[in-house]
Amino acid sequence: MDAMDRIENCGVVPVVVLDKTEQARKTAKALLNGGVDVMEVTLRTDAGLSSIAEIASSCPEILVGAGTVLTLEQCKECVDAGARFIVSPGFDEQIVRWCLNNGIPMLPGCVTPTEITRALSFGLHVLKFFPANVYGGLSAMKALAAPFGNVRFIPTGGVNAANLSEYSAAPFIYAVGGSWICDKQDIAAGDYEKISRLCREARGLTLGYEFAHVGVNTQGEDESVKVCQYFSDVFGFPVKTGGGSNFSSGGVEVMKTMYLGTHGHIGVRTNSVKRAMADLKKRGFELNMDSVKYKGDRITAVYLKDEAAGFAVHIVQK
Repeated sequence: MDAMDRIENCGVVPVVVLDKTEQARKTAKALLNGGVDVMEVTLRTDAGLSSIAEIASSCPEILVGAGTVLTLEQCKECVDAGARFIVSPGFDEQIVRWCLNNGIPMLPGCVTPTEITRALSFGLHVLKFFPANVYGGLSAMKALAAPFGNVRFIPTGGVNAANLSEYSAAPFIYAVGGSWICDKQDIAAGDYEKISRLCREARGLTLGYEFAHVGVNTQGEDESVKVCQYFSDVFGFPVKTGGGSNFSSGGVEVMKTMYLGTHGHIGVRTNSVKRAMADLKKRGFELNMDSVKYKGDRITAVYLKDEAAGFAVHIVQK
């Protein structure tokens, strides 16, 4: 799996400021313990470069990148130290060209149509949006996504636990960056358990798992309609007809065939099916790859292989 896939699948990129190199390994381990295997170490302190080298050598399980890279010299030093991706607050043509020529993922900060157009001319389609809260946040990126449909953003600045789920659910968001997960004060205090806890919380919010619906298998169109009509008669639930199934309210999907699952299926919504698939595979759950559905090039649904109490489990895009 390449660096960009790992960033997307993780969904959250902690922006980490380290004052001392000896903090680097413990901080990286805290992130891993919280289920986050990507981190951006900034060059805002003198310990930034040496910390990247320490993490790259002592924690190869984590994908470490360099942030606040302002010059080509810094960029080269970071890559030599072990940085697997480069993040800049703005667009620097020298840095971009060198990274592209050397196969290093580059995430320049681009917040205006002119900057985005310039990035596209270099073949870049994933861009940092910084500072997101100053430049209009989610509404600004949604507006920019209209003319730039093949661009996705990694916003940082003003993103936190309160709005992470909303950001993560937007189709034009590739991942989210932030320093709240790995606060400088928590590092200084050695509160690595708190960092791990915040990582677990962030991962949960990024995935955004929640109950969607129950699916019921029937023998055909007539039986499907009959089941929906029953719920309508008893509870007044509206009936919505569809191609392969009908819905009673939004909570009961009545299939027109004996579909997957002995009794039917349980639907679970997520902010990103692609990210959920990576999460489930990582935790040892098998997926039914024959069931994958797409809308354009975006995965919108997949079933797990195993049943739960006779019900198949269906992951669907919010």
